[in-house]
Amino acid sequence: MNAETPFPTETEAAVDRSAFSKRLKKYRLFLVCVVLPTILAIIYYGLIASDVYVSESRFVVKSPDQKRSQMSTLANLVQTTGLSGGQEQTNEILTYVRSRDALKALEKKINIRDRFATPDADFLNRFPKPFSDGSFESLYKYYGKKVDARLDSENGTAVIKVEAFTAQDSFIINRQLLELSEELVNHLNSRARGKAIAEAQAQVKLAIQRVREARIALTQYRNTEALIDPSKQAVGVLEIANTMIAERAALQAQLDIMQRLTPGNPSIPALRNRVAAISVQIASQDSRVVGNGGGIASKLGGYENLVVEQEFATESLNTANAALVQAQSEAQRQQFYLERVVDPNVPDTPLLPKRMIGIITVIAAALCFYFILWMFMIGVIEHAPDE
Repeated sequence: MNAETPFPTETEAAVDRSAFSKRLKKYRLFLVCVVLPTILAIIYYGLIASDVYVSESRFVVKSPDQKRSQMSTLANLVQTTGLSGGQEQTNEILTYVRSRDALKALEKKINIRDRFATPDADFLNRFPKPFSDGSFESLYKYYGKKVDARLDSENGTAVIKVEAFTAQDSFIINRQLLELSEELVNHLNSRARGKAIAEAQAQVKLAIQRVREARIALTQYRNTEALIDPSKQAVGVLEIANTMIAERAALQAQLDIMQRLTPGNPSIPALRNRVAAISVQIASQDSRVVGNGGGIASKLGGYENLVVEQEFATESLNTANAALVQAQSEAQRQQFYLERVVDPNVPDTPLLPKRMIGIITVIAAALCFYFILWMFMIGVIEHAPDE
C-alpha cells in the first residue's frame, strides 16, 4: 500500500482478494466439515429448537397379600418391597404402555396426534418429521421416542416418562397412561378371576350332571327290578322266613308229642298240613332271596354298584362346590392393584433440548468426521503415482 494514499489501490485489493481466496480454498474442507455444521447447530439450538417438557410418574404393582404381610423377617421384607409380587403384571403394563393399543387409546381419549403436531414445536421435532408421512405407523415410531416406560430395578419401581412441547400436554399424556395402566390391571384381575372361577364352575356342572345321571340310573333300576332297597328287602324276607321256621319248629314239636302219646288224636292230620304249608312258605321266601334268576341276591350287586356311583358322584359334587368357593376366595385374595408412588408432575421448566450439550456434540462429531476425511485424503495423495 502506498503511504501517500489512505486507501488501497486496485492492484493491492486484487492481491488481497486473491490471498483470501487461496486461504479459503486451503481451509474449505475444515469450513465445510466443521465450521458450517457448528454454525447451523448454534442457529438451530439457539434460535429454532423448541422447548421440551418432561413429566415423570412411578408406580408399583402389589397384591393384598403383600399389603397384609408383616415385616418381621427378611423374607417378608423382600416380599413387601418393590415388585416381587407383581413382576409379571408390571412387565405386562410396561409392554402395554409401549404398544400400539395404548397409542390407539390415547388417540381416542386425548387426541395425542394433535399434541405432537402442535405449532409450538419446531419443524424438525414436531410430528410428522421431515421425510415422514402422517400414518399411524409413523406416529407409533414417533410415540416410541417421546414415551419411555421402563423398570427401575434399583428402586424397584416402574417409570413412565413423557416428552411434550407444553407442560400441560406432558402431564395429560402421562396421567392418561397411568389411568390406562390401572384399567389394564383391573382387566387382568377380571380375566384371571373369571378363568379360575369358570374352571371351577365347569367342574361343578360336570359333577351335577354325574349326580343326575346316577340318580336316574338308580331310579330306572328300581322300577325295572321292582325293588326299593334290595338289602333291606332281603333282610325283611329273611326275618319272615326265620319267624316261619320258628313256628314250624314249634308245630313239629307239638306233632311229634301227639304222635308219641296219642297216635289216634284227630288233630294230627291238621298239624301235619300246617307244618307242610309253613315249609312251602319258607321255601318260597328263601327262593325270593337266593333264587337263581329273580332272587334279591342276584339283583343286589347291580343295585350296590349304582348306589356307590351315586354316593361317589355326590361326594364329587361336594368337592367341586368347595373348590368353587375356594377359587372365588383365592381370586379375591390374589387380586393385584396399581399403587402410584409418584403422580405425574406438571413440569415448570423444560428439560430438553440440552442446547450446549447438543452444540458440543455437533462440534465433536464434525471434528471427528473432518479428521477422518483429512486422513483419508492425505493417504490418497501419498499413494498417488507421480506424474
